Amino acid sequence: MATINPYQAYQQNSAMTASPQELTLMLYNGSLKFMKLAKRAMADKKFEEKNTNIIKAQNIVQELRVTLNLDIEMSVSLGQMYEYMYNRLLEANMKNDLTALEEVETLMIDMRNTWKQAMALAKKN
Repeated sequence: MATINPYQAYQQNSAMTASPQELTLMLYNGSLKFMKLAKRAMADKKFEEKNTNIIKAQNIVQELRVTLNLDIEMSVSLGQMYEYMYNRLLEANMKNDLTALEEVETLMIDMRNTWKQAMALAKKN
């Protein structure tokens, strides 16, 4: 009989019960986690681990991009930003470019923080 990891069960339950806004925040946080792991792997010259984590971050950026509501004007600009971030992650991976990875990390932190502020404002109203 398989043992259930309580942390995994909690994470799965959190994702299943989260609002769309909370899911977006989870995606931002997940991408940052994978970029941090990729940076560490890059420093340790663990290139397979770096590759795996950058691909995970890229997948999250793609998910953020494809879930945009293009009927909203701001979504077009966000889509372009996500595309830029995706391409910079690709470059970081192919060229082991720490600068590109850190650039995307900084952009993602800004986007995550802005999203958190928007969520807080929405709760107040």
